[in-house]
Amino acid sequence: MSAPRPAWMARLQQALEHPDPEYFDRFQPPEDGGRESAVLMLFGPSEHGGEEVVLTERAHHLRSHPGQVSFPGGSLEAGEGPTAAALREAHEEVGIPPETVDVVAELPPLFLSPSAHVVTPVLGWWPVPTPFASVDAGEVHRAERVRVDHLLDASIRFTTVHPMGYEGPAFEVDGLYVWGFTAMLFSRVMQLAGLEQPWDPGIRRPLPERFHPRGPSSGRRGTTPYQEGRR
Repeated sequence: MSAPRPAWMARLQQALEHPDPEYFDRFQPPEDGGRESAVLMLFGPSEHGGEEVVLTERAHHLRSHPGQVSFPGGSLEAGEGPTAAALREAHEEVGIPPETVDVVAELPPLFLSPSAHVVTPVLGWWPVPTPFASVDAGEVHRAERVRVDHLLDASIRFTTVHPMGYEGPAFEVDGLYVWGFTAMLFSRVMQLAGLEQPWDPGIRRPLPERFHPRGPSSGRRGTTPYQEGRR
């Protein structure tokens, strides 16, 4: 049976109609733009009640952001819009059929200055989820549907502290360490939707060493878009 969109998605759309949602305004792209990409924030019904969200974990051997958790997504191809790109990438990465996704909205684009990427989050509802998994193990280590209520549980939320100075919200759930851009975007969307639960940002944990930058750029502050958060 096809599940209807949850009510909070309508609240989120209404919140985004306000002239200045603080988070999105802070990351407004510059006039000269940047490299365009999109991510799919795909939610679907949970058999336990409430909703689940699709998250992927990048392959651990990759030179760029190994093992980091993200929403499916990638760069726009020539002549492609953000929604088309997000749906295509989700299909290529984890096999989600684009025709099964109910596209709710394109959120305001966010500028990640270290990488000069302009990322458009695309909000989607998956009324009848189908089995999915990593299509290319060389790129995606695992793909999971994670319960939203688990991510919002204060007991698994904390502030992660990067050795190069970044601080931001993080979650550790179902063997996934969610931080950086993905954690910030999810947190802000939940706030605007009226779903966020009280949590203690004063609980601080150092970022695990496996996520520290590698290679010749590792000595530079702000070398990865996942570190963007404070200016």
